[in-house]
Amino acid sequence: MRLISIIWVALAAISFSLGLVGIFLPLMPTTIFMLIAVYCASKGSPRFEVWIRSRDYVGPLLITWEQERAIPRRAKLAAVSMIALSALIVVWSLDQGWLRWGVVAFLIMIALWLATRPEPSSSP
Repeated sequence: MRLISIIWVALAAISFSLGLVGIFLPLMPTTIFMLIAVYCASKGSPRFEVWIRSRDYVGPLLITWEQERAIPRRAKLAAVSMIALSALIVVWSLDQGWLRWGVVAFLIMIALWLATRPEPSSSP
């Protein structure tokens, strides 16, 4: 395996791992890391790319996003709920000030962007 391929596979593995963490942690995104993982894997190991896409918990979401730029309603609800929880944690844990409200405003923008994405034409 060439060094460049090894680097692509390592980046894919790191991104995939971060995406897995994002499934369980409110402030950590999942989909973006999975998209990065698929991209990196496609450059370094097509087998790894196929493996990522075959995962039940992420494969259909990736395919739907790539084909239609759409997010299923259930995924949107889960993401927006976790963002709301994150905003509450930020409000509760940070002192009054611009950082607290800046983070909350950023989270609201992300939630609005997610909520306004179209839903897939067919269920994945």
